[in-house]
Amino acid sequence: MVKEVGEKSFVVQNPDGSRSEIPYGLLVWATGIKSQPVVDKIRAQFAAAQTNHRGLLVDEFLRVKGANDVWALGDCALSGYAPLAQVAAQQGKWLSRNLNKLAAQNADTPDADLFALIENKCRPFKYSSQGSLAYIGSEKAIADLPFFNRNITAGGIATFWFWKSAYLSELFSLRNTTLVASDWIKRFFFGRDISRE
Repeated sequence: MVKEVGEKSFVVQNPDGSRSEIPYGLLVWATGIKSQPVVDKIRAQFAAAQTNHRGLLVDEFLRVKGANDVWALGDCALSGYAPLAQVAAQQGKWLSRNLNKLAAQNADTPDADLFALIENKCRPFKYSSQGSLAYIGSEKAIADLPFFNRNITAGGIATFWFWKSAYLSELFSLRNTTLVASDWIKRFFFGRDISRE
């Protein structure tokens, strides 16, 4: 854990309690995720079951512990998985698919308790890693992708084009896909626009 930041180095506390000084050239500090006020209010209503101040504790069905009819997913949910967009997207798909299925199966009973039905008729949420891609600049990217029971790691220009295609495929609309692709094409031919108005 970082204990002190100096002009040329920072001090960390090791698990055994000792401290180490680590020199650096450029320090980029990205920390301090704070929960939204609505999450704090929900946590306060169920204080006996909600003992973690970083988010809402949920069970394997993404139900907020201590609540009767509240689900949480994404960054506000402490589900045992890393707070990644990939996890949140899979949680959203899992929950919507199961709620829609249960609503269709119980259309004749509008007062059905979906909160209880989801546990009895659905499998718990399980995250499946689709790998990681990262753009690292200079038209290069790195990838760590699952392939059968192994991971394949790659980097370079070919991975950069794979990253671009994966990025475009995740955009929600044809309009956004077209805008992003046209921006990339303009940047390729004319360079990055660094002017300011």
